[in-house]
Amino acid sequence: MIVGRMEGWFTRVKTEIQRSFAEEYTPKETAGSFSVGVFITMLPTLGTGLLLFFVLAWLFDRINRAALVASVVVFNPVVKWGVYAASFTLGVLILGPVPGVSTAEVSLSAGPDVVVRLLVGNLILAVVAAVPGYFVCLRLVEAYRTHEIDVVDAVSEIVEPDEEELASPPGTDD
Repeated sequence: MIVGRMEGWFTRVKTEIQRSFAEEYTPKETAGSFSVGVFITMLPTLGTGLLLFFVLAWLFDRINRAALVASVVVFNPVVKWGVYAASFTLGVLILGPVPGVSTAEVSLSAGPDVVVRLLVGNLILAVVAAVPGYFVCLRLVEAYRTHEIDVVDAVSEIVEPDEEELASPPGTDD
């Protein structure tokens, strides 16, 4: 039962990647969708970024949903803590330190001065990540379309486990 569900999930992922990189969306639409996703994901939206993804996908037919989701994979919750630390540091470099607050004690409850520095840093980092993300994604889609690379097979090899991995549950040794 679990193996069947996993195989179904891998098939859906592969199909969505193929559809995303195929002719349904232009390379610029795919790259733009990824870039918008990176921008939103980099901001401290406290989970509302995913809601915004649904709204954008509902409002605009030309939004590539797979590219939006791919940005969440790149900037997942584990990575975001590093982004927040870098954002606050950047905000402090631009706006100056917050009196009486050290980097070790930073939290959203520390006050408006901390939040402003975090938001300024996040906004700058979001732009810095989104712009190159657009061009990298654009190049990947164009290369895929001219068959310079086979993204679907490359990603499938990474995402799909071997038959042996599907047969034995994680954490068991054969």
